[in-house]
Amino acid sequence: MKAIRLDYGNFMAPRLPGGVEPTELSTLLAPAFESALSVVSAWREQGRLGFLDLPYASDSVARVAELAGRYRESFDDIVVLGIGGSSLGAIALREALLGPFWNQQSAGQRDHFPRLHVLDNPDPHTYRALMNQIDPARTLFNVVSKSGATAETMAQYLVVREHLDEAVGPDHAPSHFLFTTDAANGALRQIGEAEGLAMLPLPDNVGGRFSVLSPVGLLPAAACGADIGALLSGAAEMESRCRGDALDSNPAGTLAALLHHADTGQGRTIHVMMPYADRLRSTALWFQQLWAESLGKTTSHSGEDRPTGPTPLAALGATDQHSLLQLLMEGPADKVVLFIAVDDPGADVPIPRRHSEIDALSYLGGHSLGGLLASEHIATAEALRRAGRPNATIHLPAVDAHALGQLIMLLEIATVLAAPLYGVDPLDQPGVELGKQLTYGLMGREGVPAPEIAEVDPRWVL
Repeated sequence: MKAIRLDYGNFMAPRLPGGVEPTELSTLLAPAFESALSVVSAWREQGRLGFLDLPYASDSVARVAELAGRYRESFDDIVVLGIGGSSLGAIALREALLGPFWNQQSAGQRDHFPRLHVLDNPDPHTYRALMNQIDPARTLFNVVSKSGATAETMAQYLVVREHLDEAVGPDHAPSHFLFTTDAANGALRQIGEAEGLAMLPLPDNVGGRFSVLSPVGLLPAAACGADIGALLSGAAEMESRCRGDALDSNPAGTLAALLHHADTGQGRTIHVMMPYADRLRSTALWFQQLWAESLGKTTSHSGEDRPTGPTPLAALGATDQHSLLQLLMEGPADKVVLFIAVDDPGADVPIPRRHSEIDALSYLGGHSLGGLLASEHIATAEALRRAGRPNATIHLPAVDAHALGQLIMLLEIATVLAAPLYGVDPLDQPGVELGKQLTYGLMGREGVPAPEIAEVDPRWVL
């Protein structure tokens, strides 16, 4: 199996005008990385970074495989109820490993594996539209919430439970649920134990946005035929590669150090992830949450609290060359771009030689769609370099389970290595809690007072 590669030459001077000088790698970035690595090593020894152990969790994987085999024979559809870290990873795995239009394919085209749907946003229109498309008697609902208190997910569970009671009867409804939740506590654990529902436990030391390689992501992917063994094997290989304490041989450390330096040292506060493959579009959205929620915090500096953290932005090549590239080239110099390129796109599509008399078309003939996409990436990276705009490329050998496992682990480790550079804890999300409490109060949760909401001022309403 081939390793993915990180090409960061377009960050470096003199190749990039105004780029990072090679001496800065050893005199500035390497010492900062070594300090960050010592913090991360201490976190690991304290048992806080459970995602690093997921590729080796054989007992958990065996349980996932057992349930996946059972469900793929019993159900035509699997619906994941979850939000944020409980949904984005499953969506990323579905699109990357199952391919486009999975749910639109016939049963034969899918080798009779189930369709996979994810309901994250509690939009009633989306809920009704999906329920009109599936047969409840042939559907499994995988409810994913570690706490069992996620308002959006639990509301969807209550609605689905009522629907199933009516559709298949209250005696049969429990067999249509799988709870992926905390091993000991929470509302889902309480309900599951009381009613004998199937459950998959989540490790205490794995948070939602780092949970894609846990049962959160593995179960729905495996039930639809994805090779989770290869996924975890790739993740294990990258975890091993990123243990080293030398910056020039640690891809996650290099990525974290360069992106942090671009932000804090050069004012490039917006980090754009731009894969050149439709199948990786949702991986960029998954990374957006990982980078934002882990690093966007308030930290103490010289005795004063101040906000810190970069702003991630998900894009797609070549689509967003037609929406963002003008801004990336000539707009404010506050952005870096992290491309993801695919060496082997798989089944390519040749471009026929037609209309040779038309210059705007004749040059395309004899090439392929995959070749065009690859050329678009190379050209865009070079254009940005010439404009003095830093960019790097992660090269995947192919969009397959082994490469995706490497990519996921690379980005997760880069995130926790970047956190000490910013002086923040990557595992908490205190800024999210106020919104949750206000929602609880507005919805009348017991013990949470109704909040005072600023009144609408008619002067500011058009």
